[in-house]
Amino acid sequence: MTAPAPDAARVVPAPHHETDWRTARRIARDTGRPRPPVDRPLRDALGDALAAPLTALTDLPAFDTAAMDGWAVAGPGPWRRTETGALLAGHGTGAALADGEAVPIATGAPLPPGATGVLRREHGETGPGDAGPLRVREPYPAPGPGHEVRPRGQECRAGERLLERGTVVGPPVLALAAAAGYDVLPVVPRPRVDVLVLGDELLTRGLPDDGRVRDALGPLLPPWLHRLGARAPEEPRRIGDDAEALRQAVAHSTADLIITTGGTAAGPADFVRPVLAGLKARVLVDGVAVRPGHPMLLAVLPSGRPLVGLPGNPLAAVSGVLTLVEPLLRTLTGRADREPRSGALEQQVPGHPHDTRLVPVAFRSGGRVAPLRFHGPAMLRGLAEADAMAVVPPGGAPAGTEVELLLTP
Repeated sequence: MTAPAPDAARVVPAPHHETDWRTARRIARDTGRPRPPVDRPLRDALGDALAAPLTALTDLPAFDTAAMDGWAVAGPGPWRRTETGALLAGHGTGAALADGEAVPIATGAPLPPGATGVLRREHGETGPGDAGPLRVREPYPAPGPGHEVRPRGQECRAGERLLERGTVVGPPVLALAAAAGYDVLPVVPRPRVDVLVLGDELLTRGLPDDGRVRDALGPLLPPWLHRLGARAPEEPRRIGDDAEALRQAVAHSTADLIITTGGTAAGPADFVRPVLAGLKARVLVDGVAVRPGHPMLLAVLPSGRPLVGLPGNPLAAVSGVLTLVEPLLRTLTGRADREPRSGALEQQVPGHPHDTRLVPVAFRSGGRVAPLRFHGPAMLRGLAEADAMAVVPPGGAPAGTEVELLLTP
């Protein structure tokens, strides 16, 4: 893990001063460096990001091919059929056709020299008993030059840029890379993330009882982090309210990013800040002017490893993921930035006097978004129905206001 970017190192808010929401996202984006690129076989590159632009190693298609089953024909019909067998994909181009000749051809087979087009099977007919010349069946038109042919280089030419650096390697990217001639891809490997869940009050099974509540972040964070391009264990590490256990876990972590949940406020069991101070971590963001989630923080350990402290309330923690974790992981994974999304509020949304609000919304027709109920810091019902979180500026926004949208997985 490398040290944070120099620009990020200079942006250090004063202790306990809440950072503007957009500034906090920028600081998170500028913290750290992408992991060094590696070459991976195609089968192992899924989920990583391209470390370099993907350029075609060959023309696609690499030769003229039949787009339909039928006959490769030379010149205008009718045509006499050659005595050679049908041309099949993967079996060469066959003998050259003279003007007025035709040969059966399968989809994907290379056109023989001299062929001018392909007559679809259902568009052709021969004499009784499959004897006589091949003709075009009425009322179909005669195949002109290039008819039903995928010409060489139709999709791309060798050396053409196909995808940009930072593109996430999904199944279609693997397919394109294979078609373009790649056996391995240069990628930024996904970073490893340690998730440390704090709090003695958290249960992992059964009903809430006797002052204890179910842990919602343990099930939520690992799959969300996976969607953001990170590798996280399916089960987070549970520490409880134990300052020394937290210090040991943070000090001995070998992950590329550490995420804690809970313990970021100023209560008697909130140990994240004291532990970071004892480890001589550099705090880049010490609270954010956003609701919910304002006690979140971002720090860098002496090793250069970043740590994001999320609040313990579920929706407040999600706010921290969208504010600090997502932009930071875009840097660590080498992923390209998302195109900004926006929508018009279907109804008025009240605001905080000074802080940005993140509000769960659902998509509606016509580019509108509907604010959802149950958007308190400890609530999850709104998030479970949400398509995105709307960024509501300080003071609120009337109906019809176009607001930025942060997509949820």
